[in-house]
Amino acid sequence: MSSWPRDPRPSLPSASLPSAPAAPPVPVSPFPPSRGFPTAHPFAPDLPTRPVPPQRPRIPAQRRSGPPGPRTQPPTAAYVTLAGADWLASASRFPRSVHALWADNPAAPLVLPCGTVFDVVGVPALFGRRVLDRLWAGGPGSGPVAVQRGRLLLFAAPGTAQRLPALLGWEEWARAMPPLLCHGTGDAVTVPPLYPQGEEEPVPPASRWLVAPEVRHPWLPDAEVLLWACVRVARAAADAAPAGPAPSAPATPPLGGPVAEPPAPAPVTSTSTLSPR
Repeated sequence: MSSWPRDPRPSLPSASLPSAPAAPPVPVSPFPPSRGFPTAHPFAPDLPTRPVPPQRPRIPAQRRSGPPGPRTQPPTAAYVTLAGADWLASASRFPRSVHALWADNPAAPLVLPCGTVFDVVGVPALFGRRVLDRLWAGGPGSGPVAVQRGRLLLFAAPGTAQRLPALLGWEEWARAMPPLLCHGTGDAVTVPPLYPQGEEEPVPPASRWLVAPEVRHPWLPDAEVLLWACVRVARAAADAAPAGPAPSAPATPPLGGPVAEPPAPAPVTSTSTLSPR
C-alpha cells in the first residue's frame, strides 16, 4: 500500500486533440543530367550524391618500423611531416619547447643532440651522393638525409658513431674513402628547417632536407650498412680510375756479356761571331 495520500478529487477525462491531416509526399526533383554523380548514397540509392573529388597521389612513406622493403629511388618529399617533426623533437630533452620554436618560426634551423634517437655521419657531398645512390639501388635504402654546407648528413641508428670508425680501422679500402665525421653521444648537429625554400629562389639553401623524415619511427641504417655502401663506392671509383703509364725498367746487359760504355759527349762548338777574349 502506498504511503502517499489519495487525491479525493475526481479525475477529469482528457480531451482528445484533433489530428492534423497528413501532408502528401513531395516528389524529389532529379538533378539536371549535366551534373554527373558517379555514386549513390548507400542508405538512399534513389538520392544522388555529390561527386567524389579526385584524390592526389599519396607520397609513399619513407620508412616504417620493421624490416625495410625494396626501394628503387629515394622519396621526392623535401619537407618534414608532423610525424617526422615529432621524431626529431623526441631527440631533445624538452620536445615541447622544440615544437614551440618550430611553431613560431618553422623556417629556422635547430640544433638537436645525437646519441639517443639517432646518430649522424657527415660525408662530403659527392661521395655522399654516390653512397646514397648505392644504398637505394642495391641496398636496403637510407634514413633521413640532410645537406649542410657542402656535406651530407646521413642519419643512422644510435651507436653507429662508435662502431663505424672501429670497422673502418679493419677495412683495407678505408684509405680510398674521404674522412667521415661521426656524431654520437655528446655531440649535436644542426637540422634544416621543416619546410624547404620557395621555388622562386634561384639558389638552393645551404641547409635543406634531401630525404626528409615522414613517419614517427623511420628506419635507420646501422654501421654495417653504411660500411657496405662506402666500400662499394670506393671500389667502383678505383675501378673507374684510368691506369697511368707503367714506368720503363732500365735495360740490363746479359750475364757474362760486355758492358756497353756510355757514348762520349760531342764537342760543343760556338756559333757566335764574337771571338772569345
